[in-house]
Amino acid sequence: MKTKPLIAITLGDPAGIGPEIIVGAWTETVVHEWCRPLVVGHPGVLRRAVELWQMDLHVQEISSPDEAEPTDGVIPCIACGSDDVLDILPGKLDARAGQAAYDAVVMAARLALCKKVDAITTAPLQKEALHRAGHAFPGHTELLASLCGVENFAMMLYLGPDDVLHSPAGLAVVHVTLHTALRNVFDELTEDAVLAKAQLADDFMTRLTGSRPRIGICSLNPHGGEGGLFGDEERTIIGPAVERGKAQGLDLTGPLPTDTLMIRARDGEFDAVVAMYHDQGHIALKLLGMHQAVNVTLGLPIIRTSVAHGTAFDIAWKRRAETSSMIEALRVASHLVTGKARSGTTSVPR
Repeated sequence: MKTKPLIAITLGDPAGIGPEIIVGAWTETVVHEWCRPLVVGHPGVLRRAVELWQMDLHVQEISSPDEAEPTDGVIPCIACGSDDVLDILPGKLDARAGQAAYDAVVMAARLALCKKVDAITTAPLQKEALHRAGHAFPGHTELLASLCGVENFAMMLYLGPDDVLHSPAGLAVVHVTLHTALRNVFDELTEDAVLAKAQLADDFMTRLTGSRPRIGICSLNPHGGEGGLFGDEERTIIGPAVERGKAQGLDLTGPLPTDTLMIRARDGEFDAVVAMYHDQGHIALKLLGMHQAVNVTLGLPIIRTSVAHGTAFDIAWKRRAETSSMIEALRVASHLVTGKARSGTTSVPR
């Protein structure tokens, strides 16, 4: 048991679906075959989630990861945050919930940086609640980069192979620009930024599969700019970045119009895609597998995975939340720790 990766799961925003998807995923046997999970957050919130699911689970408070002995009936929990989180209403924006989510991420990240845990998996936080609590980060990705002291990082969505996605390695989508207004994308999009994200995608998929990945690079403008008629970023920024990457040995193709590129990726031609902005990558990948997708932060000295969805206030604390992404996030984190790659095309356990 001790040889399995020890993974700290953050509770997320207590007003959202984070606590219930953690509890909902906990009794899945495969989770405990992959890893030794523990939770970082307020144990009282976790116990409420257990009551919601009406499961025979015991929340055991521990003070150190060394004390964690998880089973499908026992949830070790490192207490974190103020008791005022117990007054938060489900599905409501609350600065106290933002603070609770922040505290859990900070504690889990520090445990990983000190090598007390092997990886962290995060439940969703609410960005506006985070800001109301006084923490000016656009989301998990930027917060973790700050905690880890890194500047070259990226958000990646990853979807394992299945009956729809035919690449044997699955499909990773990395974003050049991320949590920013669309009007800022043109200023933030640079040749160096495109190349840096392609390098991060190459590094991740190489570690996951053991071979150099085939990477498709998205264009920015409609139809790839149509030779400059709809914009020249393909010729002046993205294309030169692709050529520099090829010179370094990366297997890059593009820039290509995103609508056809994602179809080719689905059909197995590419292992990874570099998108120019948030929705360009998110929408396409989530249409391929919303509840199986996993969020991975690249460029950190620690392993972090997450669900690929938000706090879902509209269905929070109603036992309607889908647990598949949390289960898959734990699987990917476990395999990144152990160096294993996914084999076969088995669907994510439900």
